[in-house]
Amino acid sequence: MARPRKPLLSPDRIVETARALVDAEGLAAVSTRRLAARLGVSGPSLYNHFRTKDEILEAVADSVSALVDLSMFEDGRDWRTALHDWAVSYRAALRAHPNIVPVMARGPGRRPAGLRLADAAYGAMVEAGWPPAQATSIGALMRYFIMGSALGSFAGGFVDDAGAYDPADYPHLGQAHLLAEKQEKIDERAFETGLTALLDGLAQQYERVRDS
Repeated sequence: MARPRKPLLSPDRIVETARALVDAEGLAAVSTRRLAARLGVSGPSLYNHFRTKDEILEAVADSVSALVDLSMFEDGRDWRTALHDWAVSYRAALRAHPNIVPVMARGPGRRPAGLRLADAAYGAMVEAGWPPAQATSIGALMRYFIMGSALGSFAGGFVDDAGAYDPADYPHLGQAHLLAEKQEKIDERAFETGLTALLDGLAQQYERVRDS
């Protein structure tokens, strides 16, 4: 019997494999040699699709941007609801692939999905009546907030050892050792608290914009 044919090498296969490697081991683990070994090809084969490792990481970043739902900017939701729902979807995509966030934080560059994401948010704010300059600031503000929330866990940054928080040194951290075990709940609540405060502030600015 003939041997089964190996799947053809393609940009999508390379990106999927690189994304899995980044998810599992971080950015430093990615090399063309390791990717080629995982794909069962020779290293030079990758260069038929990507010129450098950085291009591969850019493509991985764009594949994560493509996971963000943009329908809220097209289905008639008001600007505040749309921003909220977009932020939740955006953060969910980043939390699923946190190790690629440092690459995404550089900005969209020439990445198509990243540019579509920025275009959709900016366009929706302008259509809602925000002046272009403020719409740009809103896009930047949302990205700072969402990216920052995905770079690490607040609750997970505390150890579960009560002895690490001597009340003589840290009189207000007597319960800090309990945070780690409730990490997801605390981080989710913090994100929603910050997002609500951010949108409340924007709503006040919006009223001033409309009255001017």
